[in-house]
Amino acid sequence: MSNILGIIPARYASTRFPAKALIEVAGKSMIQRVYDQAKKASSLAEVVVATDHREIFNHVNQFGGKVCMTSDSHISGTDRCYEALSLQKESFDYVINIQGDEPFIHPDQINLLTTCLTGDTEIATLAKQIEDHEQLENVNVVKVVFSLSNQALLFSRSPIPYLRNIPKKDWLSAYTFYKHIGMYAYRSDVLRKLTELPVSSLEKAEALEQLRWLENGFIIKVIETKQETIGIDTPDDLQKALAFLKNQ
Repeated sequence: MSNILGIIPARYASTRFPAKALIEVAGKSMIQRVYDQAKKASSLAEVVVATDHREIFNHVNQFGGKVCMTSDSHISGTDRCYEALSLQKESFDYVINIQGDEPFIHPDQINLLTTCLTGDTEIATLAKQIEDHEQLENVNVVKVVFSLSNQALLFSRSPIPYLRNIPKKDWLSAYTFYKHIGMYAYRSDVLRKLTELPVSSLEKAEALEQLRWLENGFIIKVIETKQETIGIDTPDDLQKALAFLKNQ
């Protein structure tokens, strides 16, 4: 069994929703909900929040979580994960990047992602079938297509693939589309290499860092999950998340 570290990047600044890590979601802060869920994952040896802001740092300390302070100049969660990994006294074979804005991430999804972490796995991530048109058209819901051997071919904010001869209203019944669930597993040496890559043209076009990895030849293994998650990118998303919680 690999020695796996779960890292929750939590930056304070956010263009669409500043300080969202600290917002209350049904009685707990969002970051505490993510942390509590991650701690339930039996596959993780340790869980740590990686933040760039003293207020988040103090808050995590107050609820008893493990936290480390990282630079406020990181442009991606991957960069923040690597710094957090380098700050740990213990060495780890793999790192799981757990999104700090998905308060209902399920421990089973984390455990599922770790099932494919053998020595030859560079990067792994999750995908779930899209079941409604709002998700298919929403640019904040990233889509993914992958090969028959479950290797990612492309990520996009647009619906992919484009069904040329079928009306859009019929797309979901004609083809199986997948949304990307933004939780990554990196082999520790690969994580270091990813932080050394220059920003790529595809990454700039879609604002998706995983496209940089594909452009540079890294293999991203995709595992399908049946469980839904709710990411909170905007204040409107918070209301959807609360409705989701009521139905659980």
